Amino acid sequence: MKIKSLPEYERPVEKCLSMGIESLSNSELLALLINSGTSERSAKDLAEEILAKSRDGISHLRESSVEELMTVRGIGSSKAARIMAAVELGKRIALRPVKKGMIIEDDEDVAELFMEEMRRLKKEMFKAVLLNSKGGVISVETVSIGELSSTIVHPREVFCQAVKKSAAAIVFVHNHPSGDPMPSDEDIATTARLKECGRLLGIRVVDHLIIGDGRYMSLRAMGKI
Repeated sequence: MKIKSLPEYERPVEKCLSMGIESLSNSELLALLINSGTSERSAKDLAEEILAKSRDGISHLRESSVEELMTVRGIGSSKAARIMAAVELGKRIALRPVKKGMIIEDDEDVAELFMEEMRRLKKEMFKAVLLNSKGGVISVETVSIGELSSTIVHPREVFCQAVKKSAAAIVFVHNHPSGDPMPSDEDIATTARLKECGRLLGIRVVDHLIIGDGRYMSLRAMGKI
């Protein structure tokens, strides 16, 4: 059925204008981006097929490519590019920039800063947030990017910039590509080693957050720091 054949209150554009954009389903939002269907299928039909390609529904669009979208009959390069542009805009909106001097008060502040950036990374990334004596951010340093299963973190690389920039404290953040933020024995042992190195250098290790898919764990909150 063509979208124009639907009652006005069921058409995505009219529904958006009369009831607000939040009233639209995922397939209706995607249909707006697709804009037009084919001679055989409506934009909503195309949207529903795209969403049905993965059990994750709309979430899989984050990892999709133009080529993957174009495997759906009726989705050409222009439609695929529009969808990818919307996904990229969503990513950029969700990212909260880390600004020099911003105050870090607790683990929620850290998680909010890095969740969208790190929650779906395919490799482990280890970052160090350098803080001044008042908890203000000096800089964020990417210490290492590891393989899918583990990241090798050496104290020399971790504290090099912290010493150069006279950091008073440091917060560690890394992700688990599995999506499960539960710390491993290696995570706990690495944190203990880094905490001891920080003590020798006079740089306090405040916390170590592990980012999963929409969830995080704080080693400090767990009593491991």
